[in-house]
Amino acid sequence: MATSAERSEWVLNTPEPPSLWSHFSDSLTKTFTQCRQKLSSLTDQPGPKPLLSLLQALFPILHWGRHYTLTKFRSDLLAGLTIASLCIPQSIGYATLAHLDPQYGLYTSVVPPLIYAVMGSSRDIAVGPVAVVSLLLSSMVQKLIDPASDSLGYTKLVLTTTLFAGIFQAAFGLLRLGFLVDFLSHAVIVGFMAGAAIVIGLQQLKGLLGITHFTTKTDIISVLKAVWRSFQNPWNPRNFYLGSSFLIFILSTRFVAKRKKKLFWLAAISPLVSVIVSTLIVFVTRADKNGVNIVKHVKGGLNPSSINQLDFKSPFIAQVAKTGLVVALVALTESVAVGRSFASLKGYRLDGNKEMLSIGLTNIIGSFTSCYVATGSFSRTAVNYAAGCETLVSNIVMGITVLISLQFLTKLLYYTPTAILASIILSALPGLIDISEAYKIWKVDKLDSVASSFAFFGVLFSSVEIALLLAVVISFLKIIWISIRPGTETLGNLPGTDLFCDVHQYPMAVKPPGTLIVRLKSSLLCFANATFVRERIIKWVAREELEDDKGNTTSTIRLVIVDISNLVNIDTSGIACLEELHQSLVSQGKELAIASPTWEVIHKLKAANFVSKIGGRVFLTVGEAIGCKSDF
Repeated sequence: MATSAERSEWVLNTPEPPSLWSHFSDSLTKTFTQCRQKLSSLTDQPGPKPLLSLLQALFPILHWGRHYTLTKFRSDLLAGLTIASLCIPQSIGYATLAHLDPQYGLYTSVVPPLIYAVMGSSRDIAVGPVAVVSLLLSSMVQKLIDPASDSLGYTKLVLTTTLFAGIFQAAFGLLRLGFLVDFLSHAVIVGFMAGAAIVIGLQQLKGLLGITHFTTKTDIISVLKAVWRSFQNPWNPRNFYLGSSFLIFILSTRFVAKRKKKLFWLAAISPLVSVIVSTLIVFVTRADKNGVNIVKHVKGGLNPSSINQLDFKSPFIAQVAKTGLVVALVALTESVAVGRSFASLKGYRLDGNKEMLSIGLTNIIGSFTSCYVATGSFSRTAVNYAAGCETLVSNIVMGITVLISLQFLTKLLYYTPTAILASIILSALPGLIDISEAYKIWKVDKLDSVASSFAFFGVLFSSVEIALLLAVVISFLKIIWISIRPGTETLGNLPGTDLFCDVHQYPMAVKPPGTLIVRLKSSLLCFANATFVRERIIKWVAREELEDDKGNTTSTIRLVIVDISNLVNIDTSGIACLEELHQSLVSQGKELAIASPTWEVIHKLKAANFVSKIGGRVFLTVGEAIGCKSDF
């Protein structure tokens, strides 16, 4: 059995860790090796199998489609028809929220679901326009061109933004940059979604109240001022009566569906029923002649090509690209979060990078076919899941159903009241506000709650992009704060064990006499936190000094052991910090020892001659350091 001295030599005589260049070259080698293995496995297969395997990797439908059955199709058919009944009225409403003509919402519910069905890896996601992305587009693009004065120019910029968003999303997937989505933390998304839901709801007051002249700004103050001005002028309450009545009806069906899960279809078809019934009421009573605002003409037919409408010569092209990046991140965050949530319920794994690539290509192709940014919708995905979908064929059924509606039923939407579209959007907003989750964030992490609050109030009182920027900055400041003020804890031995734990967490832990054991709780000791760590340890030592009855200080600490098992890396400032700590302790008649260093840390300490400066007091464990105390 090895002695404690031999075990200390194990720590000191480790081989040099891989260099930065080694890590980089190994990563490239692994990537090329994996690619070569995949290519060789494809080329080694006889006949057309290599091409088939490659196509199955690009288009997963070719893999699971081989095992598709009539039973699955029945489930997918029901689910597809169910989400189509929800999708049609929602899409028209979201298009108006994005300040686009109603047909663009329907276009976005045709091509993107069909493209995603052949390329997506999720079995449950229902793709199409969503409220938050529609709000983002309207709030950011209308700052460049006013949709009221130049509708065509505004539409061109939205389609160009969609192309940029798709390019960014596909690039994230190809370059495996899925971690970028994590910059929008869970807390930020909770606050942002809640703020966006309130802003969207306030925007719908225009349709619900039948206001003709309304502000284009999205902050709560501007919207409330516009509503207040409308009440000071004569207004027609028939829009409000009609919209409120059907809003109550839709919310009631959702309440019933929550109480009785088998009636999920009732909540799903209630928006479409509301559109049909309200349209008939307006048509029969000619309420449009008495002040009820209606949709009027909705252009039908197949998705027209929009390649010629992509405007790369616009003077706003840089701002459009920036908007595309912001929209791409928000859309991916929602889609990946939705996909992973339902994948966990069904017990399969979702590849985030593949999802980014498929959503990106969906939006690229969509921008060529008069579609604006599409992503996974939580409300439609939830209905799709509840309806018993088996595969992405439900998306194909939904897309074909919307396409048939575009071809033959758009003329029936002429008398649809805009108040109904507003009520449909309003009914979807409660799902975006999660009060219980916000409360849990406040209980668990106050800094996360601050970031969530900045996102929430930023959307309400400023703009969507500023709110996201503030929230991300707050999240980074939290990381910096944790880095520059790392925790330290004093350790003691748990009786009857070899374990050394925090004496505050475990009051029964016993401190070894004449020894102070301090553990760093940071993974990095660097220029940002080195001074703080040194001063913190010196303060710990000072607290252990005792005073006798005459006020004379008596030193009881002979050895200070620093447990750096959590430390992953250290820079020159961190090493200088340890050297200054050693000098300070020596001047007080104390010694310094290091326990449990990691590979890269001990290599740097040896290279800086720090190990020799402290007399080689580097040990495998805290227990080893205490056992050798008598040698000091």
